[in-house]
Amino acid sequence: MRTLLNVRIPHEPFNTLVREGKAGEIIKKIISDIKPESIYFTEQGGTRGAVIIVDIKESSQIPSFSEPFFLNFNADCEFRIAMSPEDLGKAGLDELGKKWS
Repeated sequence: MRTLLNVRIPHEPFNTLVREGKAGEIIKKIISDIKPESIYFTEQGGTRGAVIIVDIKESSQIPSFSEPFFLNFNADCEFRIAMSPEDLGKAGLDELGKKWS
């Protein structure tokens, strides 16, 4: 299932890892491991962050996506199910509207 993984990375320990020359290496390793459909780095509430699209086939995979960020950066991770326009088209909104109106 296509899932949006929103990551907020606090200033520490990330600043220290940048100063030590380790942050980029860790990020590359995480990206290589989680194999995202896409990833964008951005600001999140005044801190570093990332918006990542991943394919999660079953809920037991969630730790494999979040733990690298938790353990390396003390980051916060949020998971949201995401639909493409095609997915939304298959949702049966017209029928749901009739049923619940």
